[in-house]
Amino acid sequence: MMNNGGRALVSIAAVAALGLALTPPAHAQAPPPGGGRACDVDAQLSRMTDAEKVGQMVMVSTGVKPDGMPADETRRAIQELKIGSTLTHEPENPGIAARYANQMQRWAQDTRLGLPLLVSGDFEFGTTHNVREGTTPLPNAMGLGAARDPRLAREAAVITAAEARAMGFHWGYAPVADVNTNPANPIIGVRSFGERTDLVTDLVEAQVRTYNKAGLIATPKHFPGHGDTEFDSHLELPAVTYDRATLEKVHLPPFRAAIEAGADSIMTAHVVVKAIDPDLPATLSPKVLTGLLRDEMGFDGLIVTDAMDMDAIDKNWGTRQATVMAVEAGADVIMSTGEFETHAEAVDALADALSDGSLSRERVDESVRRILGLKCKYKVGDHRYADPKTAEKVSGNKQFQRRALNMGLAATTLVRNDGDVLPFDPESDDRTLVAGAVQTQVFADQIAAVSDGPVEAWQSATTNPTDAEIADAVRRAASADRILVATFSSGPLPAGQAKLVKALQATGKPVAALAIGLPYDLTSYPDVKAYVATYGTTARTQRIDLTMHKAAARVVFGEQPGGRLPVTIKGLYPYGHGLRY
Repeated sequence: MMNNGGRALVSIAAVAALGLALTPPAHAQAPPPGGGRACDVDAQLSRMTDAEKVGQMVMVSTGVKPDGMPADETRRAIQELKIGSTLTHEPENPGIAARYANQMQRWAQDTRLGLPLLVSGDFEFGTTHNVREGTTPLPNAMGLGAARDPRLAREAAVITAAEARAMGFHWGYAPVADVNTNPANPIIGVRSFGERTDLVTDLVEAQVRTYNKAGLIATPKHFPGHGDTEFDSHLELPAVTYDRATLEKVHLPPFRAAIEAGADSIMTAHVVVKAIDPDLPATLSPKVLTGLLRDEMGFDGLIVTDAMDMDAIDKNWGTRQATVMAVEAGADVIMSTGEFETHAEAVDALADALSDGSLSRERVDESVRRILGLKCKYKVGDHRYADPKTAEKVSGNKQFQRRALNMGLAATTLVRNDGDVLPFDPESDDRTLVAGAVQTQVFADQIAAVSDGPVEAWQSATTNPTDAEIADAVRRAASADRILVATFSSGPLPAGQAKLVKALQATGKPVAALAIGLPYDLTSYPDVKAYVATYGTTARTQRIDLTMHKAAARVVFGEQPGGRLPVTIKGLYPYGHGLRY
């Protein structure tokens, strides 16, 4: 398989040929319950107590001890609450991630039934999303949208699956299937492939099929669409007011394509979709989850909620009520990301509802059957334990890093270059000032790696530089020959960043601005002569996107940018615009 540049893409077969197994070898053992030839869902279900059933329906976020291993509260959740899946946060590196997963699986194997856990993680931009060191950082979805190549989207999924499975993960919360039609959206943004339904649909379908083939459970999100919201559901309850026709035409096609591609799970949105249910968010709405997703769209896979401690849900309904409402609506797994007491409250709420008849036994068994079925389908019992050495070998290997950089170059978009400000000459001894509000030193280090001249970094104390800080940046610029200013926004650009760009431009020296988050920043400083979009940094994580910083630095100094805008920069540049040198 070749990309437009004629370089071979990483395929699943190529990964296997390198000895980088997508599925890590299990420890030598008899096949345990939950996987292998002996995997019988009905037999498992018949052996389960009510407590074991409702425990399977709750996923918990895990805690960590100073040595990097799971905290005792995680053991209690597995062994006392009998939970069936975990969301693992921030293991330090792949070896620790594998040992961490193994410890949780050992605790699960010591329970009465010994059912394996589904170990999950957020992998929107590769496993780096959860395991920050030693993994391969990949472009955000909007970067892949800018690259416009389904083959690169598939390749990103192959790399993600290879690393995730090697570390003991079975389940990933990607791809994002939201169509980002609202530039003011504060929570989706660069997490979406773009503003056009056809682009999002094509890339979602490509990634779902690839994840399935690679053995990692894909989870398109956030159903039925979070792309037109103006509020962050982590902080408040958003609502969308478009009509049913808009929902059908714009927001549902990526999910329909994911279902047709064989998606085994879908995540809900904490968003009120008034065209379907004017009163309840999708997570709690039978009209959305059962009426629309199951009955109309024919999805019979597993429905997992977004985190139930997000303020959109918790502040309005509370853990106990919302947990039962979500299952009544059609959800199978409740994502609990709070403390142990919150996990216990969710399990207790389901147990009490089953006991008093609020939840029927048939409804609970339906969900548990799906959960057990997913463990059987993905042979979780057969591949219960990860090999830390394999995890370290697979994750972040040189081939993956090279491919990630090529994706980054394909994503980086040269939006404006009036007067041929760019590229800068890498062989000159010109002094470069790199100014910004976030991640400036990291970006400056990448500039220094490709420039023969000296490089200085300047960063404001907050994302909204003060007048005094801007004056200091201008003083620093006096000794520079050329200036790069990196802006970052998760919504409207803070006014201080726009003032910083304009003040540096007023020095009369060559200035190029780079949007390292949303690509809309240019509307706040429309007179800058050179502008590059990287789509690299998300609003909530502000992760260090080394791949996109590296790609942007190379584009600034002459490598060919490959991206085209996957969104419209209103009043300035249309969808699909992108320059070349």
